[in-house]
Amino acid sequence: MKLTLEVLPELASRLKTERKRQGLSRIQAASVCGVSPSFIRDAESDPGRCSLQKLLLLATGLGLEANLGGWQSAETAPSQGLAE
Repeated sequence: MKLTLEVLPELASRLKTERKRQGLSRIQAASVCGVSPSFIRDAESDPGRCSLQKLLLLATGLGLEANLGGWQSAETAPSQGLAE
């Protein structure tokens, strides 16, 4: 997945799906991931308003991986800068 503003709804969906797959409430997931329950609510509804650091805490706390394929300038970037 290339990290763009357009994929944020997909990120929100993946976070919510994984939390529910594990049978965790927002409170339980918050405790495991080191974030607040209100942050999880925000991340699952509008991750664009959340800090990347906390989104990564939540994702990794749920066992999801974020893969960064490398940084490139806009002039030299191929169409897929980040891998899924």
